Amino acid sequence: MQLKQGKDNTTYIVEAMDLELPLERRLEALGLTPGTRITILNNQKRGSMTVKFRGTRFAVGKRIADHITVKEADSHE
Repeated sequence: MQLKQGKDNTTYIVEAMDLELPLERRLEALGLTPGTRITILNNQKRGSMTVKFRGTRFAVGKRIADHITVKEADSHE
């Protein structure tokens, strides 16, 4: 599923990112790589969504979130 389809207060694991190379490299530099656990803090219908990964909160635009593939993390991971 795409990150933008995720629910608030739910943790996912990044499976893949399909973004322009400079943007993908920037997100990787921030620590968002395949295998990273990412929690959606606020996913409102419009505007950007607020996520948390590696202990830091970020605002991510829906266009970007549409190109990040995630799977729901198991509760025992």
